[in-house]
Amino acid sequence: MENNIHVSKHQFSPPGWTYNPSAWSQRIPLLIIAFVGMVTAGYLSLYQFKIIDDVWEPFFGNGSRKILNSPVSTLLPVPDAALGAFSYLLDIVAGIIGGVYRWKTMPWIVIVFGLFVGPFGAISILLVVLQPVMFNAWCTFCLISATCSVIMIGPAMDELLASLQFISKSKRAGYSVWKAFWGNKDVVNNMQ
Repeated sequence: MENNIHVSKHQFSPPGWTYNPSAWSQRIPLLIIAFVGMVTAGYLSLYQFKIIDDVWEPFFGNGSRKILNSPVSTLLPVPDAALGAFSYLLDIVAGIIGGVYRWKTMPWIVIVFGLFVGPFGAISILLVVLQPVMFNAWCTFCLISATCSVIMIGPAMDELLASLQFISKSKRAGYSVWKAFWGNKDVVNNMQ
């Protein structure tokens, strides 16, 4: 039970799905990956904020310093690694909210989670491509952070798709999209 909404066991997974994308077994690995990404980006931001003097680079010589001091990483008033760490924190918060039926009881948070994960993953891919192309350098911890972002995209988009299917099905059944988006208990209970 979630939010006093009755959900029967046969509706654990979205209709036509063989698994539940909101299950903790699906979300906990994402939360762990987001935590690793947050710690990694946080470490890099300590260097960009000049809290630590150097960043450890095990494979690419001075590549990390070159990337972290590049014009791209300083385009905004806040270092890009700090924005990455904050983004991962938002992923963690949005990933924790709601129970195993959130794909239908809380579509709003699933959509927010998808909006946090998807674009950040795309930006991470772009930043990785820019490393060798623009700066002829690589940054190990930047690559680890980007990998975390990319790994999260597929599972987060699965859960997003389940919520969008629920909203679409609710609309076809004559319910308000707005009420379905907010997980209105009448909509959820009648859509079982």
